Amino acid sequence: MRKRLRLIGGGLRLTTGLLVSIVFILPLYWAVIASVREAGAPPPATIAWWEPDPHWENFAAVFEIVPMAKYMGNSLLVVAGAVPITLLVSSLAGFAVSQIAQQTRDWVINLSVAMLLIPSAAVWLFRFQLLVWLGLLDSLWALIVPAFAASSPLFVLLFNWNYRRIPAETFDAARLDGAGAWTTWWRVALPLSRPTLIGVTVLAFVLYWSDFISPVLYIYNPDWYTMPIGLQLLNQVGSTNWPVLMAGSLIMTAPVLVLFLLLQRFFLHDLSLAGLFDRN
Repeated sequence: MRKRLRLIGGGLRLTTGLLVSIVFILPLYWAVIASVREAGAPPPATIAWWEPDPHWENFAAVFEIVPMAKYMGNSLLVVAGAVPITLLVSSLAGFAVSQIAQQTRDWVINLSVAMLLIPSAAVWLFRFQLLVWLGLLDSLWALIVPAFAASSPLFVLLFNWNYRRIPAETFDAARLDGAGAWTTWWRVALPLSRPTLIGVTVLAFVLYWSDFISPVLYIYNPDWYTMPIGLQLLNQVGSTNWPVLMAGSLIMTAPVLVLFLLLQRFFLHDLSLAGLFDRN
């Protein structure tokens, strides 16, 4: 009887997982079908499940209408610089917060949570002036600079909560062995934070890859435009060419999907990330 119940429970979990997966996969599938319709064709009046004559040349047309290859290269440069810096700064800041006194730590955490409530529009003018002072306006560095402030307080909080889950005796043992703060962070804390490290990598990649506002505000030279700007230019050139627009959207979405598929096994199957908030 117990074995039968386990089989039924496993079947229900599998069925539920498949249904949820279908719900999330269907929009992507419909986007692919819409992207291979004849160029200039209006959106279908009903749901299209299949395209008998797919036009894969729509994807090549995206790179012909606008210099999307250059914009993609700029976006890759931004994430290649910003994501590692974000991981370094946020992990160091999170480790520092986790090691300070309880009263001070609570004050810092409350301040970080309050900063998350501040709308991003409130810092646009200050960031613009800061970039002018630094001489980084109208360059890709204007898009990378926020990484030196950990990009988001959320990333610091995630690392802090992860480090607090590590037994204090682990850090005490490292100090007794003569390890300093840097060595403790690099050789003890960081290796035990792989799920959080992978999760923040994905979040930071999406944050910088899909950033549309920053290039609009801080970039004037078309040579430094990024993928979101290229997609908007594609929309302006042919706002009624839905198949090509959908192809451009898929090109921009593809790197995020590939990154998630490559890294998801590192954190979706690790219980340490699932219990990240247990102590908070």
